[in-house]
Amino acid sequence: MTSRNDRVELAYPSTREFFIGTGRAFAGALLFSLPMLMTMEMWWLGFSIDPLRLALLLVLVVPLLVRLSRYGGIRRTASVKDEIADVFVSIGIAFATAALLLWIFGEVAPGMPLREIWGKIAIQAFPGAIGAMLALNQFGSREADDEREEAEASYGGELFLMVVGALFLSLNLAPTDEIELLAFKMSVWQELGLLVLTLLLMHAFVYAVEFSGTHRRQPEESFVGVFARYTVAGYAAVMLVSLYVLWTFGRTDATAPHEIVSMTIVLSFPGAVGAAFARLIL
Repeated sequence: MTSRNDRVELAYPSTREFFIGTGRAFAGALLFSLPMLMTMEMWWLGFSIDPLRLALLLVLVVPLLVRLSRYGGIRRTASVKDEIADVFVSIGIAFATAALLLWIFGEVAPGMPLREIWGKIAIQAFPGAIGAMLALNQFGSREADDEREEAEASYGGELFLMVVGALFLSLNLAPTDEIELLAFKMSVWQELGLLVLTLLLMHAFVYAVEFSGTHRRQPEESFVGVFARYTVAGYAAVMLVSLYVLWTFGRTDATAPHEIVSMTIVLSFPGAVGAAFARLIL
């Protein structure tokens, strides 16, 4: 594997490479944020979300993107300093993408309160920044993919990728009323059934049905060990992500504990699917 120090020159792209990388980042930001950009509940959240919760979401995106840059980025980098620079470029592109499209859709316009404009754009920038950071990974050429330094495989790295996938789908669905409605209509036994189904699907997608990127269980690894160490732990991470997203969007405010648990189980279903496929794709 090529070392970081052997590839310093790759951190300084030509003008053409820079614009190509920027274009890929814009495409990634658009792909990841478009469902939210065209969701009415997200427009409402732009001016109703608690400013401190929104600020926390934006603060958390920085370390998440720094870690995510090891799996892909706007350009191939040679140092942590360059990776951090790419993080802020990704965030900037995400903000610009959200601002442009919300203006085109007529959701932000001169004369609106500054807090409303900022809230609508900022809340859309989180998924857009993730998409922009993954631009090289998903849209780069095969040659670039072959040259890109892969993140070191680790247990923590696999759980991190699951968190990223869960965040993507959870952010799209948590603001909708359907999550709360489904949680209200389902019985306890249906919720337990959904929990078991979610665990089985996560394990099947990543470890059983042999998609490209499927984890190969080693001879010394037992089924129970892999299921507990990866699937159950991954689902626990997904549930924490779902609970955090519901809290961020105010869905847990003035809500009974059992209703919060119900909504978390419901939201964890799509979150777990996103987590499983993020583990395979990235």
